[in-house]
Amino acid sequence: MKPEIKAFVFDAYGTLFDVHSVMEKCNEYFPEKGEKISLSWRKKQIEYFFIRQLTGNYKPFHIITRDALTYAVKEQGESLSKQQEDSLMESYNLLTPYDEVTSVLEQLEGKKRVVFSNGSHQMLDPLIEQASLASLFSDVLSVDETKQYKPTPASYNIVLNKLNVRREEVLFMSSNGWDISGAKSFGFNTAWINRNGLPVEELDAAPDKIYHDLRGILEWLE
Repeated sequence: MKPEIKAFVFDAYGTLFDVHSVMEKCNEYFPEKGEKISLSWRKKQIEYFFIRQLTGNYKPFHIITRDALTYAVKEQGESLSKQQEDSLMESYNLLTPYDEVTSVLEQLEGKKRVVFSNGSHQMLDPLIEQASLASLFSDVLSVDETKQYKPTPASYNIVLNKLNVRREEVLFMSSNGWDISGAKSFGFNTAWINRNGLPVEELDAAPDKIYHDLRGILEWLE
């Protein structure tokens, strides 16, 4: 029997929004290099917040994202003008939500529907607004509140403090295996949105459920 879930908590990047929808804009500025830049941009973004967390040198996600972009472009032997940098950063506020997102959120009406992200509000708020999803969430939470990036326990504790729920009353959803491992270790129920058909992480914290997309989580309403 599944536990009663009072809070459906969603990671943002890769879970609700396709981070590689920036690829078109990358190709516009750097023809035939857009895919490599987009992939490197995301890879470095994750690496940088992990490294900053481990070294105790916190910077907000929008700064990390800009730094990761700079690296990704240099990696391809290109230089980035200020106009290109600002335009590509703005594209992160215009990411495309996955096709099923709106429908799934609408079917969760009556439950707490919350975004919890490593992203800063400077990026999250306009992103959710432009996608016309703001009315479907009761709260948007950022690790900026504790300056502790996921997957630290201190970061996940934000959810408990803000939502006034117990760990077993939370279903946490992410497309990132490391995030799911962290949330599972913290004590949340977890649903890995495995959009790319990857193997489970070897971190002794397997997800409770694995789904190809967010539609699978609706079984937690039963």
